[in-house]
This record gives sequence, structure tokens and C-alpha cells, in this order.
Amino acid sequence: MEIQGVGLTDVGQKRDHNEDYFLIDADIGLYIVCDGMGGHAAGEVASEMAALTVKRYIEKNHRVLEEFRTNENTKSREKICALVERAVQRACREIYRTAQADKSKTGMGTTLEMLLVVGDKGVMGHVGDSRLYLTRNGQLHQMSEDHSYVTEMIKRGKMTREEARNSPFGNVITRAVGIQESIQVDTLIIDILPGDTYLLCSDGLSTYMDDPNELAKYMGRDEIDETPKKLIEIANKRGGSDNITVVMVRGIPSEEEAEEQQLRADDVFHQLDVLRKISLFRHLNYKELVKVLNITRVEIFESNAIVISEGSQGTELYVVLSGNLDVRREAQSIAKLETGMHFGEMALVDQSPRSATVIVEGDTRLMIIERRDFYNLIRKEPILAVKLLWSFVQSLSGRLRDANEQLLDARMATDDDETIPFLDPGNVFIEDDDDSGFIEPPALHAEE
Repeated sequence: MEIQGVGLTDVGQKRDHNEDYFLIDADIGLYIVCDGMGGHAAGEVASEMAALTVKRYIEKNHRVLEEFRTNENTKSREKICALVERAVQRACREIYRTAQADKSKTGMGTTLEMLLVVGDKGVMGHVGDSRLYLTRNGQLHQMSEDHSYVTEMIKRGKMTREEARNSPFGNVITRAVGIQESIQVDTLIIDILPGDTYLLCSDGLSTYMDDPNELAKYMGRDEIDETPKKLIEIANKRGGSDNITVVMVRGIPSEEEAEEQQLRADDVFHQLDVLRKISLFRHLNYKELVKVLNITRVEIFESNAIVISEGSQGTELYVVLSGNLDVRREAQSIAKLETGMHFGEMALVDQSPRSATVIVEGDTRLMIIERRDFYNLIRKEPILAVKLLWSFVQSLSGRLRDANEQLLDARMATDDDETIPFLDPGNVFIEDDDDSGFIEPPALHAEE
């Protein structure tokens, strides 16, 4: 698969100088957009310094890229994300110290949006309100979340999206590279599939392109060489109140490897689709599903292999991508598992022994999530954590209802006057208004 990258920047209609900066380095697979702040001769210094510092740091640590390219696993994924974080932190420190040493540059900083392409993966690094979009199969997904005042207000339920669009604080950001000596960096590993198109842009474009269907249409054009120019023209016609920068990256299918690439794409789609249908992940949006996919690994089990044993300790959730499994308790078969089903989820939240043995029937592919990786994810992602924990509550509530019904049936079936105690989930959990057994989670206003 070939990676094509193009970029363009424009001063806009209202500014007299350009504080944006973009970088494209196809040799190391690095694509960056920075939107500087701090006034003339300061914002533009910060944006350029950030991009070039990140580039130098990644070049210096090219061995991490090679390790990830040749042997992708949990350890190499952690290393590549840490590399991106450290590169941005290095830029943050250098900008901050430069501003401290030169009073004319006091307060300078920059947003930073980067995509590091390594093999068939992309690693996002994100600080500020510049954005990373992905179009896949004609659908637009915003992979970054704005670090801005209005976004925080939306997440807290104190402002609607319409109010945010009209807010006088719309340009106030909560994170920037160089304002302080260090900064929290958002990272995300994304599969790059043939036909995927990524857009990195400053808010000079995103302010005027808030219709996802319109943006997806332009990003989906066959030729992307002229698309940055067209997007900038649109932003300028609609006001051009800020500098406008656009970088586009596309995975170009290779004819020689077309079949292999299609199989890989189908497998990624299948994994995301299976995750989406699992009750635990039912409330997650596309970006959040990708984050969960980041912490999974896939293993193949041969027929008659024992995946888990009754009474053993375990720390993994298993999802069936293909194949069949037999669930046994005390050597008796009690259930069958097939594609799309999952088991072992309680191991993510407690340390109780496994309640059953699971044996493979025919070759089977399983997606596996470790408790350690699950905990690390929910520590970093509070909104995602609330959604997952709400799903756990739903699952436990359902189990309590089932146990309640079984005990009630047992009480009715006995002629003994002794009262059989039973659990009443209505005393513990919010009851739904209908009989569907499904409760909507609290409103969560995260960026989609």
C-alpha cells in the first residue's frame, strides 16, 4: 500500500501573517499541522519549532518505528505511543524555555496535530483544537477531541453544540504546546486501510466545515492533490477569519497486494463490528471502539484446546471472531459459543476463579483483552470509562433479575412454608420504564 500526502496553508482573509505551519516527511511517514499563538513573530516561531522538534526526535529514535513495524504487540504499541508523547513533550519544553528566555515571545504556544505512519498503522499525537478526521467507506469520523473550553462545557452538559458554535469563547483552548513546560498528549493507533483518507487541519478550516457529509464528500474525491486548495477556498469564502492549513493523507491500494489488503481490511471491519455488537461496548462511538481495538490481541486456538479452566484464576476477556466453543461446568456442557459471542468479562473487574471451562471445537480465532490494558484505558478515558461501567451495571442488573426469577420459581414450586430469600434488583438499580430490560445511560456529551 502506498501512502500519499499533500498539504497547503493560507493566511486567510482577516490576518496579515500566517502563524500556522505544516510538515510532510514521507521518508519517516510524518504529517503535522500546527496552529501557533502569541502574536507576530511568536506564534509562527512556536508552530515551526514544534513541528521540527518532533521530527528530529522521531528521526533520532527510528529504532522504535522499526520494532513496531516488524513486531506489533502490546509492548511495541506502548513504545510507539510513548515515542509520540515524548516527541511532543520535547517540543513543549523547548518552546517554553525559548519563551522564558525572550520576553518578546512570552506566552507563545501552538496546537499540534500529527499522524505518524508506520507500515499499515497510523499513530495520532494531539494537543489543542486542530483536528484529525478519517473518512472510511464514505463515512467521516473525528479521531481527535478538541481541547477547548466549549468542548469541556459540552461534556459537562452545561452547553449545547449550538451554543458552543455561537460562544464568544469558541477559540479558547485548554491545552497547548509550549504554554507550560509539559503537556498531556492524546495518542491513538489507527489501522490505515486501502482507500482511507486522513485530514489534519487547523481550526481555520474546521470552523467553517461543520457538516460531516460535506467534508466527507470532499475528502472522498479520487484525486486529493487539489483538495486542500478547494477546502481553503471554501473556508475563505465563508469568512476566512483565521489562518487555514490542510494536510491530507491517503492509503493507495496496491494492485500486486490487492487480495491481501482486502482480507486485512475485512478483518479490521469484522473486529470493529463484533466489538460494536457486544453489550459491554454498545454505548461506544467509532473513535472509542478504535481505542478498545488498540488494547486487543488476536490468537488462534486449535480444536480441543482449553481456553480457560473452571476454578482457575484469569485476567482476560475473550471475544469469538470465528469458530465454536463448548462451555462446561463440572464436566457437563452448559452452553455453546460462536462468532460474535464473548466470555470471561467479569475477570476484567474482579479476581474470582473462573466459573466454567471453555474448550475449542474446531479452529477458532479469539480477540483477547487483558485486565491490565483495560484498566489503563479507563484511567486515561473518563467518558469511555463511564460508558463501560454503565454497561457492566446493566449486565449485573440483568443477572440479578434472572437470579430473582429463579428463586421466585423455586419458592412457588415448594410446599415448604419456609421462606426462600431472594434478591430484588429494583432496590439496587434504576428500573427501566418498559419491559425491554435496557436502560439508557446518562447523557454523555463526548465528541463523536
